[in-house]
Formats: sequence, C-alpha cells, structure tokens
Amino acid sequence: MRIKAHPFLLLTLTALFWAGNFVLGRAVKNSVPPISFAFWRWTLAFLILIPFSIHHIRADWPLLRQNRRLLAVYGLLGVSCFNTFVYIGLHSTTATNALLLNSVIPILIVLLSHFLAATPVSPRQGIGIALSLIGVLTIICRADPDVLLTLQINRGDIWILLAVICWAFYTFLLRQRPAGIHPFSFLTSIVAVGLIPLSILYAWEYSQGGRFVLNLANSVGILYVALFPSVLAFIFWNRAVREVGPNKAGLFLYLMPVFGAILSAVFLGESIRAFHLIGSALILTGIYLTTMVPVGKS
Repeated sequence: MRIKAHPFLLLTLTALFWAGNFVLGRAVKNSVPPISFAFWRWTLAFLILIPFSIHHIRADWPLLRQNRRLLAVYGLLGVSCFNTFVYIGLHSTTATNALLLNSVIPILIVLLSHFLAATPVSPRQGIGIALSLIGVLTIICRADPDVLLTLQINRGDIWILLAVICWAFYTFLLRQRPAGIHPFSFLTSIVAVGLIPLSILYAWEYSQGGRFVLNLANSVGILYVALFPSVLAFIFWNRAVREVGPNKAGLFLYLMPVFGAILSAVFLGESIRAFHLIGSALILTGIYLTTMVPVGKS
C-alpha cells in the first residue's frame, strides 16, 4: 500500500485518530460494554487487515512461528490489555483525564530503559520524571490534597494508568521485535494472538449480561476504532517513522491531549478545569526535560 503524503501530515492524523479512540470510548460507555467494544474493534480490524497481510504472513510464516512467544507478549500487552483497560477506565473517568495520563508514557519508557536495559538517566531527566509524576498525581487527585490523604482516587484513572503501563512495556519490548517480519504480518499476528484472551473475557462479560444493541451509532463507533486507530494509524505511523525517525515521530504523540480536549469539549461537553491545565503543564515540562537533546549533542 503506497501513501503519497507528507510524513508530518500522517503523524498528525495518527494522533488525531488515537485521540478520537479515547473520546469515542467515553461516548459509548453507557451503550457498549468495555470488553465487547475492545473485542469487536480488534475482530473487525483483523478482518480488514487479512486481505492486505495474507501474502506477507505466508512469506514470513517461519519467522512468525520462531518468535511466537514474543509475539504473544506483544499481543497480550498491546491488543488484549491496553485498549481494554482504557475502555474500562473511561466508564468512570473523563476522556480528557485519560488523554493527559496517557501522555506520561514516554517517561515510563525512560524508566523502563534505565532499570531493565541499564540506560543511564541524567539529572535533568530525573527532574523531568519527577515533574511528570507530580503532574499525574495532580490530575488523579483533582489538585485536592485531601483526595491523596484519604486515598479517594478515581477508579477509572487507575485503569488508565494500568493501560499506560502496559503500553510502555509494549513499546519498550519493541526493541526486541524480530527483524525481517513485514509490518502487516506483525500487526495481523499480534491482533490474532490478542483476540484469544479477549474472546474469553468477552464470553465472560456476555454471560454476566454485558450486551449492546447493534444500532447505527454503535456500529459506526466500532467501525471507526477498527479502521482509523487500529489499521490506518498503524500504517501511517510506520510509514512516517521510516521517513523522519522515531524521535521526531514520538513528539507528535503529544498532540493527542490537544486533539482530545477539543474533541471532548465538542462531542462530550467536557470542560477543561484548572487541575487539567496545571497537571498537563507539569507533564509536558517533565517530558521536555526528559526528551530534549542537550546543546552540543545529537
């Protein structure tokens, strides 16, 4: 599949699609159970991917079998857990909160690289990590010290943080991604693996009465998250990263809270409050300190 577009446009669209996933997950919270939403999202995404990936899967089959355990980890973290936890969390927290908490992922990746791969952390990065963590606590506690002291933390925010941890581990482990596997083979394989535990959870949720009506609004919502955040965003992301590199591409993820706040205000009627601005300022300052390149280095 050839895409003729500037990589910065593709990265901007990717951030927009992923932000829309959070907003839509919040919008359907009363009409679609979270595990059902995740299951049908990835099932439809798998069906969309198959025509484009079947040829590559056949060619890559020996490599896929050889690396099946690692692919299973990718599928569990990136497909089974991340979005499922996000959708569960969005039942009791706002899309704006979720997107702001999601922006701490780069900080967690730095920490994982330090503790698990012995990557050094400079004093500047340490300060940045501390500021970002304070920003996360500010959002979770609504800038109210009494919430922290009494541990009255929003359950949805905890689910979002669990999702963020899963995605940070997923991204960290991508350094071990086997060479030679085509991107379509990789994505289709981890989606297929991730659907296995999701199927079990979906059956449990269904047995507990978790049902949704297959109406036009819900169908359009599932089609959106299957096509745009799951398939097109992945294609755009990989194409752009090849052209501009991961460091520049990663900066575009910080557009997600911006797009999310706008979409949440327009479609969900959510308001931006002072603790959002304070927490996001701390998080972005921490991210800047953690990821900036010192003068004289490249």
